[in-house]
Amino acid sequence: MKKTLSFLALALLSGNLLHAQNAADSAYVRDHYEKKEVTIPMRDGKKLFTVIYSPKDKSKKYPVLLNRTPYTVGPYGQHEYKKSLGNFPAMMRDGYIFVYQDVRGKWMSEGDFEDIRPTTLSKDKNAIDESTDTYDALEWLNKNLKNYNGKAGLYGISYPGFYSTVGLVKTHPSLKAVSPQAPVTDWFIGDDFHHNGVLFLQDAFTFMSTFGVPRPKPITPDQFKNNIQIKEVDKYNFFLHAGTAKELKNNYFGDSVRFWNDLFLHPNYDEFWKSRVITNHLQDVKPAVMVVGGFFDAEDAYGTFKTYQSIEEKSKNNNSILVAGPWYHGGWVRAEGDFLGDIQFDKKTSITYQEKFEQPFFKYYLKNEGSFNAAEANIFISGNNEWKQFEQWPPKDVETRKLYFQPQGRLGFEKVQHTDSWDEYITDPNKPVPHQGGLIQNRTREYMVDDQRFAANRPDVMVYQTEPLTEDLTIVGPIKNFLKVSSTGTDADYVVKLIDVYPEDAASYQGKPMAGYQMMVRGEIMAGKYRNGFDKPQPLSPGLVEQINFVMPDIAHTFKKGHRIMVQVQNSWFPLAERNPQVYMEPYSATKTDFRKATQRIFHDVNNATYIEFDVLKD
Repeated sequence: MKKTLSFLALALLSGNLLHAQNAADSAYVRDHYEKKEVTIPMRDGKKLFTVIYSPKDKSKKYPVLLNRTPYTVGPYGQHEYKKSLGNFPAMMRDGYIFVYQDVRGKWMSEGDFEDIRPTTLSKDKNAIDESTDTYDALEWLNKNLKNYNGKAGLYGISYPGFYSTVGLVKTHPSLKAVSPQAPVTDWFIGDDFHHNGVLFLQDAFTFMSTFGVPRPKPITPDQFKNNIQIKEVDKYNFFLHAGTAKELKNNYFGDSVRFWNDLFLHPNYDEFWKSRVITNHLQDVKPAVMVVGGFFDAEDAYGTFKTYQSIEEKSKNNNSILVAGPWYHGGWVRAEGDFLGDIQFDKKTSITYQEKFEQPFFKYYLKNEGSFNAAEANIFISGNNEWKQFEQWPPKDVETRKLYFQPQGRLGFEKVQHTDSWDEYITDPNKPVPHQGGLIQNRTREYMVDDQRFAANRPDVMVYQTEPLTEDLTIVGPIKNFLKVSSTGTDADYVVKLIDVYPEDAASYQGKPMAGYQMMVRGEIMAGKYRNGFDKPQPLSPGLVEQINFVMPDIAHTFKKGHRIMVQVQNSWFPLAERNPQVYMEPYSATKTDFRKATQRIFHDVNNATYIEFDVLKD
């Protein structure tokens, strides 16, 4: 009882301290900044609603920090102030002119909104895209701001991260430092709504049921009405009974949500999706760039690494760096970063990021203050729980290893020599494998590191694991999957999960047993129909051995001595991912009546080896 009371007292104390800190931050904004609301004209005449917070101290000039967002710049009203400015309170105390802008077609800005609007690179001087809107906003600020030193920074997390990346195209001369953080990059291959062609059903539906509802005219959030309400607590059951993307559209959206309509018009990786991939346009990037993201980001882990790598490949002379840590979506500025779910990192990684990276990055490039000597790649390695610096990412001083699936659920570094060896199991779309254990009220951020024992015990999940490791093994970079499979159906999805299995003598954490814990380090799904290209779906040939290859986003994790490496393979991940009917059909045409059971095989013999491939840091 004493422990319980102590814990409650600590929680109350923490809550009181947080409330006091929020109150102090809010007071700081009012005491030190003046707010101005303006509409900035774009080159086509549309006006974008913009809020400017300028320091009251006029004794010196300040740089601009611009955040362009579809999520509202509120609170609205000349005398209504944000509770804090920038990504975290220390930034506002550094002193900047903070500028927030509702992007075109959102909230109080004029024009039509378009999801991840294509970048046109048109020679027509009146043609618009998000890069021209960014340029025009910065040009207006350059001409109209007082006490402005002429240097601007651009930053944002998630969707605003996309708008940050867009600012690197046709860059305004004043833009000197840009930080895309967990940036939306490719909504078909790896971010948010699709992973390797599979619709992330729960995220897409939940997000678009509010975000995708059309705005009839410029409005503030308090004027917005959303008629789509989900009352069922158990989202596994809700999506199980609600059905497929088609049935959700018919029963909830009709034709009202543009994004859902686009799914049906563009089911494959056609020009609609390709034109929205901003990383295709990152040639000749001029500002300093710091790309930031989390290894355990449930929304945009893909975008972080793809954006950094694209700048490195297309703008070789650019000054770009990468910072990646053990964070959930935005966790580097929304938490202290010392744990995620049941997994401890022993250090306040987010505080380190804020103090060692984001603050000095903008102060150096926008204010000429201090120094910024970060490495090319600044990476926190979980498992070992330490920061490491590398000359490139993925690192070059590595050894490529392969882990082969073997009979009796074994996993080993030696290629199997058996013949005619496989595992066989039955999958039923009406009884899909859940993506997390227990009651699924919402898709949690913690599912990225959750204990996978709830799945390992199912007959439709194949489990392979090594013997206890005899030495530490640090895996860095992307994970490549090479599956040899067959199905009695004509289509199937494949989920691969890389898992760190704790030993039986692992210490408990806050009373929770960690013995045998199966920590997911990375999981990803691949649509079998796209095995030969995302623009050309093809059915599986029933009973024929097929090669399914795909890459999972980067990791940086040490599997400690005494731990095991596990790989789980399954064919559903629900309701995270839409169910495959296991019958080849036009995407998004299926209804629940189309679902069929199928017998799956995973091969692991000398002629049909299934394995994963990764890089290991050398000692």
